[in-house]
Amino acid sequence: MTSRHQIRLGADIGGTFTDIALDVGGTLYSTKVLTNYAAPEQAILDGIEIVVRDAGITPGDIDIVIHGTTLATNALIERRGARTALVTTEGFRDVLEMRTENRFEQYDLSLVLPKPLIPREDRFTVKGRIDAQGRELQPLDEAALEAIAETIAAGSFGAIAIGFIHSYMNPAHEERAREILSRKLGIPISISAEVSPQMREFERFNTVCANAYVRPQMTDYLSRLQVRLKEMGAQCPVFIIHSGGGLISVETAAEFPVRLVESGPAGGAIFAADIARRFGLNRVVSYDMGGTTAKVCLIEDFEPQTARTFEVARTYRFCKGSGMPISIPVIEMIEIGAGGGSIAWVDAMGRIQAGPESAASEPGPACYQRGGERPAITDADLVLGKLDADNFAGGKIKLSLDNARAAIARDVGEKLSLEPQSAAFGIVEVVDENMANAARVHAVEHGKNIFDNTVIAFGGAAPLHAARLCEKLGVDRCLIPRGAGVGSAIGFLKAPFGYEALASKIMRLSKFDAASINTMLDQLKATAEGFVRAGTDGAITREVTAFMRYAGQGWEIPVPMPEVPFVDADKAAIEKAFKERYAQFFGRAVEGPEVEFVTWSVKAQDIRPEGEKFALDAGGRPASGHATRKVFDPASGKELETAIVPRDALAAGARISGPAVIVERETSTVVTSPFDAVIQADGTILLVRKGL
Repeated sequence: MTSRHQIRLGADIGGTFTDIALDVGGTLYSTKVLTNYAAPEQAILDGIEIVVRDAGITPGDIDIVIHGTTLATNALIERRGARTALVTTEGFRDVLEMRTENRFEQYDLSLVLPKPLIPREDRFTVKGRIDAQGRELQPLDEAALEAIAETIAAGSFGAIAIGFIHSYMNPAHEERAREILSRKLGIPISISAEVSPQMREFERFNTVCANAYVRPQMTDYLSRLQVRLKEMGAQCPVFIIHSGGGLISVETAAEFPVRLVESGPAGGAIFAADIARRFGLNRVVSYDMGGTTAKVCLIEDFEPQTARTFEVARTYRFCKGSGMPISIPVIEMIEIGAGGGSIAWVDAMGRIQAGPESAASEPGPACYQRGGERPAITDADLVLGKLDADNFAGGKIKLSLDNARAAIARDVGEKLSLEPQSAAFGIVEVVDENMANAARVHAVEHGKNIFDNTVIAFGGAAPLHAARLCEKLGVDRCLIPRGAGVGSAIGFLKAPFGYEALASKIMRLSKFDAASINTMLDQLKATAEGFVRAGTDGAITREVTAFMRYAGQGWEIPVPMPEVPFVDADKAAIEKAFKERYAQFFGRAVEGPEVEFVTWSVKAQDIRPEGEKFALDAGGRPASGHATRKVFDPASGKELETAIVPRDALAAGARISGPAVIVERETSTVVTSPFDAVIQADGTILLVRKGL
């Protein structure tokens, strides 16, 4: 099936811009359109009209549309989902508020945590109990469920979440409860055994609640998108990229929208991993800065870091445990509110701050001339000379330098007795330092040294800030790929059809039952492959992972397993694999405690063709004769005469000495004075520190 998808289109809805990338037989066409909050699909349609016109084709020629969006994330953060009822086991009504015993700030008596998505009055309990081995201890109270259905029907509820204790071991009670409720109610019902069949009731309950909360909105949006695409002539199938980096059908996405919470950023990580593979770089850091947020992801051996849980809407920056946990497979990254539209302000202590509030696309930064009056990062970049006011976003948006100066002077400069240029420099320094701190924290949490990596920068704003970020991190090399301004959308085009199925099954290694494990893995394989086959009939690869720990520990580590049926005699080999993996994480294995399995995972995906390989060229030949303008250089702290170079005018091997600005339609790459830029064979820009 994938062989027929010769014309592929990726569409990424971000907080400020909607990015479109069209691949026609290997030739890329792309554009950026301001995101339409009232009708998000409209920006996709507008972008499609632009790229198909540029490519000389019609919407009917497109073979596949691959879409990623932050709409589910924004609905959770901004609390714009449906009124949702939670039906749970008697005695577990308050799990969402009680959370866990973990305290991310041990001595703070005034911790501020996200409020539960579902208030207490909308949580209903029912008798019935499954134990940790999946055995029924108490039958489900079906009469109580009938009464709960009447109560929900009388209210203005838009969705239902069902989360029963230990349903990951035996989903029978949840499935029966859904059957009873659905007979009287015509609203979507999500059950935790399908959304997140993993142990730990707080994370599982929160995940099924999040899924139900955004499900009506996402179902409506995805339906509108399909209808409007067909109306414009695009009759092709639409697939959605999920948080784990694979593609799923629209129907699956509508049923499990919580899997889309990190879909856009996942595309960026895939894009960076593809660039790393192309140049043979084993350790890279992807740096994705758009209009609303900035993201960092560690990529080793051409694979992004992954996790089974992540947090949304943290109340404390960088603090694990301060947000809403979502228990699904996800590409792991750190994200902060630092994008081109992030608002700059001065706090009570006279310090410049930036974000997390964003001007977004409406009304936008002051320089957009769309009604925004508060200064944003884009305003500061314009005042510092990084941007051309007449050629921003390919000339589609005319920027006002006067508006930017006035906003920065009023909200930052006058409060700190700074000239607009100095205030603008202060704003971008704060943003770059915040991003550097986030990257350091993310690397340390994974036991890595950030300066050992090569940075791959993309997104509309990242190339403007990447060189300065590298200065702060002590990183010597940074790649700016072609199409960096729409990197996540290009990443969608490279994503495999893939799905990861998980199930918790706690078992001591001493009681290893190969037959029961094989039965469970066969079910997981069938589930994962079922989702993949919705998009491809090509060859599929599978990865089996056991999440294991020493008995009594609070968390587990991933241990890759062979993709073959187990026999009881495999216990010794499994124990050896666990101890080797444990030593990789913690320095040495522990002798004595018993080992146990907690969760199993099967990841299935189709095989994607690898792109052409290139050797990294750090030399190059000096290129000159370019126009110049004054641009503020952070390393020297003053304006310098700076070369302004069109990217399309640079041939492979050209070397531009910093300071310089390399301009293209969707972004600009700022080469600060400590760096030079060398154009690679595929058009990628390598920023390399002078003297290397």
